[in-house]
Amino acid sequence: MSDPTPPRTVILSPHFDDAALSLGGLIPILPGPVTVVTVYGGAPAPGRPVSWWDSTCGFSTAAEAHGARLAEDARACELLGVRRVVLDHPDGPYGDGEELTGIDAYLRTLPPETTVLLPLGTNQHDHGKVRDRALRVLAELGAPLPLIYADLPYTGHLPEWATDGADDALCGNETYGLAYQDVRHRYRTTVAYELSLTDEQWARKRAAVLSYASQLAPLAADHGSLAARSGPLRAERVWSLAPLASPGDPS
Repeated sequence: MSDPTPPRTVILSPHFDDAALSLGGLIPILPGPVTVVTVYGGAPAPGRPVSWWDSTCGFSTAAEAHGARLAEDARACELLGVRRVVLDHPDGPYGDGEELTGIDAYLRTLPPETTVLLPLGTNQHDHGKVRDRALRVLAELGAPLPLIYADLPYTGHLPEWATDGADDALCGNETYGLAYQDVRHRYRTTVAYELSLTDEQWARKRAAVLSYASQLAPLAADHGSLAARSGPLRAERVWSLAPLASPGDPS
């Protein structure tokens, strides 16, 4: 029987692995119960050919990839101690650009005091779509502004990552900072959580990340030392948002 208690914290995870990659260390610190909502979690339409990414991950069919990802996600969420909601939007190669209306429907079920975390959107168009859709819906609902988390491994490749100068570096970096600059143009940002993982926190996060075994090889091809203790997953960062004092005010 499912727990009827409403979540105190909701993490919108664009894909099945994003919450673990970006927040696997911080999740135990966030107010619970915590629910991870995977936005692009829907099954591909029957007969759709396997995507390049899923083929690279070793799958022969789109349905096989989706079934494996669901099982991987269930294991990771169990290890992280979070609840799990999967929306029915197919992943990018299978979705035909459909509107993310599942976000609207889900957010409207939440009590107004729920803390919602959204991805920053670094170098990931899908992540930016999730962020902006949720920001719009929350504003329409009159809900408090959400928190924004640095999506890893992407933001974690910033040379100043895991240092006190990370925010200033994001403001000027044209490779890893454009999403942060976009958010800063619309809101005042303040660091709400920053975490350089201890060995214990790293072990817990690593176990959750390794649950997504089907994607690790191609992710490592793109991100090098993905699973290294000193790699881009070693630190996590979350910002709170506040209205700007005036349009374009970066303070």
